[in-house]
Amino acid sequence: MAAEPVHSPSPPAVSNDRQLTWRAILTGMALGGGLSLCNIYTGLKVGWSMNMSVTAVIIGFAFWRIQQGFGGRPFNIFENNLNQTAASAGAAISSAGLVAAVPALAMLTGQTLTWPALAAWTFSVCLVGIVVAYGIRRQMIEVDNLPFPGGMATGETLKEIHTAGARAIARVSMLITGAVAAAALKITEHLASLKAVGLPFSVAMRPEGAVAKAGIGKLSAANLGFSLEPTSLMYAVGAIVGPRVGVSMMLGTILAWGVLAPIAFQNGWTDLGPADATRSWYTPGLKWLLWPGVAMMVTSALTSFAFSWRSIANTFRRRRPAGDGAAPAAVTAVEWADSFVMRYFLAALVVVLAISVALQTALFAITPWIAALGVLTTFLLAIVAARVSGETNTTPVGAMGKVTQLMFAALSPGQPAPNLMAANVTGGASSQCAELMHDLRTGKMIGAKPGFQFVAQVFGALSGALAGSAGYLLLVPDPSSQLLTDEWPAPAVASWKAVAELFMQGFGALPASALQAMTIGGLAGIVLAVLEKTLPARARRWVPSPASLGLAFVIPAYNAISMFLGAVCGSVLQRWFPNWTARFLIVLASGMIAGESLTGVGLAIDKILSDLTSAP
Repeated sequence: MAAEPVHSPSPPAVSNDRQLTWRAILTGMALGGGLSLCNIYTGLKVGWSMNMSVTAVIIGFAFWRIQQGFGGRPFNIFENNLNQTAASAGAAISSAGLVAAVPALAMLTGQTLTWPALAAWTFSVCLVGIVVAYGIRRQMIEVDNLPFPGGMATGETLKEIHTAGARAIARVSMLITGAVAAAALKITEHLASLKAVGLPFSVAMRPEGAVAKAGIGKLSAANLGFSLEPTSLMYAVGAIVGPRVGVSMMLGTILAWGVLAPIAFQNGWTDLGPADATRSWYTPGLKWLLWPGVAMMVTSALTSFAFSWRSIANTFRRRRPAGDGAAPAAVTAVEWADSFVMRYFLAALVVVLAISVALQTALFAITPWIAALGVLTTFLLAIVAARVSGETNTTPVGAMGKVTQLMFAALSPGQPAPNLMAANVTGGASSQCAELMHDLRTGKMIGAKPGFQFVAQVFGALSGALAGSAGYLLLVPDPSSQLLTDEWPAPAVASWKAVAELFMQGFGALPASALQAMTIGGLAGIVLAVLEKTLPARARRWVPSPASLGLAFVIPAYNAISMFLGAVCGSVLQRWFPNWTARFLIVLASGMIAGESLTGVGLAIDKILSDLTSAP
């Protein structure tokens, strides 16, 4: 059945305050460009990106509040809404392939893109999602009145900080405190060469096992990644994702790195590499563990997506607004910024279709008809993803990508570019479409003009494409040697690459016993996804998250431990200080993520520049 209508107060009448201003757009572009680096950094570390709307609202408010103290014009709520719309579009550029399909293609084929080509590609992916959102806004926001919970949270934050000055300043201060503390810790870790501290246990190996034959009698906790890391990023991520995900990550890492990895090493199912008892065993362990982990993530995502069949059906069914049953009045001569006009949508659709097909053909040598089919399929799947996100606050980007990877494996067997890059369009466009729909819900709450938000979304995506592509190329100039390592686990890259390899090479290319592990992992993902969708709410909270369990298989154990500890801390604070937690926890954690991410990007760039200047 369709989502229940959102019974919220009617939006205020649009005031005479200016809405579409250059300072609103430029502020959003600047923040979107900077926050895109945060999401790329976090995405390469843990495979997730963060919605940056609330962060952008608070930073934009703080910046222009300071400027107002010097006699400037106040930054009104409508300008801040456009700022957060542009910033969230820019920050979401990581979903356009920079932490998944693009590096996976480089690792499989060696193909890398120049900065202009990569920026053009990621921007084109975002444009597809923006155009889809432009076409479905009236149906999903005005007619179906879907909640889009993330957008509602942003709207409430906007209204709070623009009506309660002292409370707003307190949240700004908390954001800055988190950012400064995290940046300081990251710099200290870098300058003092702080290392993760291993937990005090070890795993003994059988004398006849492959590890013992390599001259190693036991694996320490540090070998397996069971350590405490001296940075704040994953602790902050854990505080945001909550206890169910945190506990699931901990269970997954115990199973993967505490049980299955030693078994794989013992039996020689994965290449052990040099015989060194002090080194990290993450990379050789990942070569085997990624298969059951990816299988669990893929099957759970597709199973959860299948449970959204009612939302999928409602996507293609027009409904009248609740009320007297009368058909809505026809949209005729209405200002373009206030409502949807079909002819603009059709023209935009043709333009983005042509751009995407041209770039897929030019950059990746994808057959034009296959590229066109991929974009047309993307239009449908992005609509589905937006509706699911509107009802559940979860955008099934991974499931969308895997569906198209499967489709193009059949259409272009053995070819990695169509498998990855056509699916890249689907996943990235779905993410961008859902981001904009949440922003449009925010605009609806405050009475903003949606057409202006589309303008902000385009400019924000442009800034994110330019800054994010540059940041990605600086951070990972050589994906083949840098990714799927302790420093850059890149779990989304591992997932996309593994699926593409499987479709290219078949099951015969899998490591020993990996097929059996994939089967078990895939079945576990299905069972857990079914349980979390069908059990009563009280019992459901005890079901581990299959996506989080699978993720723990492909990231270092210390990342999962940090996320678990962060989730525990957040849960304790929620129980003891609920009011403080409701106001400040997410803001503090977001500041910590931004502070460490931007500092990490800066240190990486500094290292690259130092290497260039010291080269003979």
